[in-house]
Amino acid sequence: MHLQKTRGRFRPRRRTRVLAAALVAVSALTLSACGGGDEDTSSTGLSVGTPSPDKAATVLDRPFEKPNLVLKDTKGETYDLRERTKGKPTLIYFGYTHCPDVCPLTMSNIALAYKELPPADRAELRVVFVTTDPERDTSAELAKWLPGAGDPSFTGLTGDFPTIQAGARQIGISIDPPKKEKDGSVVSMHGAQVIAFSPKTDQGYVVYDDDTTAEEYEKDLPKIIKGENP
Repeated sequence: MHLQKTRGRFRPRRRTRVLAAALVAVSALTLSACGGGDEDTSSTGLSVGTPSPDKAATVLDRPFEKPNLVLKDTKGETYDLRERTKGKPTLIYFGYTHCPDVCPLTMSNIALAYKELPPADRAELRVVFVTTDPERDTSAELAKWLPGAGDPSFTGLTGDFPTIQAGARQIGISIDPPKKEKDGSVVSMHGAQVIAFSPKTDQGYVVYDDDTTAEEYEKDLPKIIKGENP
């Protein structure tokens, strides 16, 4: 989703499914500036299916392989993403804790939907938040932020920026190194999409934009957990 800057804040454009059609045309995910700055785009080779105007999800024609990421979790312990989420329905989102709007809203919407799932489904689902600002987002910082912004069961990951950036690229997400502005604010440019991975294939086959509501996640998650198309 593109965000329009208005006096230092970002106002979402009117929600439509035209965005998904645009993704088909340009094969790219958009970088969102959560903390300020201008927006940019970067080609990712994303291939999406025909969007449906009444659905939040876009199903990919060519699913992504799960990123090969080995980082640190909120306890400072090594977390091998592929190994720890193998055979589990998984949502992956790249963002940062100092984001004033998009990141906490995305995690909150997922958490609200997560809480409505039956206990057995909650036990299966993995929600992984990977920081795009690892210098500030230490394991301890993620441990403080994630339960409030999302849910205590969600996984927060941090590490060195080049590793995180390379892992994001593997699933079509572009992120730039955080940049400090003259006013002292920090800009983190990153693709703000949530990628859902199937428990059957471990492939990322569904994309959600950052304007997806809690109600839409609530509707789709039971199918994602079963590895079905939403």
